[in-house]
Amino acid sequence: MYAYLQGKFTFKSPAQVHIDVNGVGYEVNISLNTYSAILQINEGKLYTHLQVKEDGHVLFGFYDKEEKETFQFLISVSGVGAATARMMLSSLKPEEVNRAIIQGNIKLLESVKGIGRKTAERLVLELKDKVNKQTASTGNIVGSHNTMEQDALTALTALGISKSQAEQAIQKISRTEPGILQ
Repeated sequence: MYAYLQGKFTFKSPAQVHIDVNGVGYEVNISLNTYSAILQINEGKLYTHLQVKEDGHVLFGFYDKEEKETFQFLISVSGVGAATARMMLSSLKPEEVNRAIIQGNIKLLESVKGIGRKTAERLVLELKDKVNKQTASTGNIVGSHNTMEQDALTALTALGISKSQAEQAIQKISRTEPGILQ
């Protein structure tokens, strides 16, 4: 319903922000990642997700689109609510969540408070294809902030290997030898 809100931050806490948009104040729930990004600024834009429930409407805000998309992926999984998704995005960056899902890193997902083994396994099972499609459509492999993976991708494509085959090889290596490309 609301794509984003842009205005002045009149109140900031690690869990919520109040944003004044032309005289209307919105209470928006945020993650620690978003809080860190807006801590030093007085106004800006937050991409939003409106959750409508029987007992009320809750607005969630995100500093960037990637965090919002990851949040929406997470809450699409049965048993993962908005509070759990926000907790995950407070503990891990969106690219870390996406990488863990693609690589099947159950241990990393379990390290988040409120995520047990079964939920972590369900996240991987239900979201792996969605996250792969998202990263393929943006042209980035998961972990694009990891220079070793980027260097490996560049080297493999320079040798004449197709980008999709190179990405698959890098993901396979990351799964079989965690930490080797970090």
